[in-house]
Amino acid sequence: MENQMKRGLLDVCVLAAIKDEDSYGYRIIKDMSPYVEISESTLYPILRRLESGQLLSVRSEEFNGRLRKYYHITPEGLKRIESFKEEWKEIMMIYEFVTRKKPAKDETGAEADTEQAEEGKKDE
Repeated sequence: MENQMKRGLLDVCVLAAIKDEDSYGYRIIKDMSPYVEISESTLYPILRRLESGQLLSVRSEEFNGRLRKYYHITPEGLKRIESFKEEWKEIMMIYEFVTRKKPAKDETGAEADTEQAEEGKKDE
């Protein structure tokens, strides 16, 4: 997959991982792991980029004697998820075009309507 596209997808995945509740790095990786593989060396630059873009905010809390950063999605981050959903519809239409089957040809060599061609096969 093209790096730029994957980067955008991972950004949205990270936002989705914290959409319902604040979370921290290790937990984000664990929550994403059934769907996408991401390492700490990939995650933390994404978190910094999303923070600088004001798509998430960060707070530190003590946990077992050390500080843990918790990430919280902002209204802008929620908007980014929604715009991704709209963009994805267009991507799926492009995918359908790219993976479409070649149209069937009729006896004259012209492209036949696929539904009519299928119905014609049933009638035979």
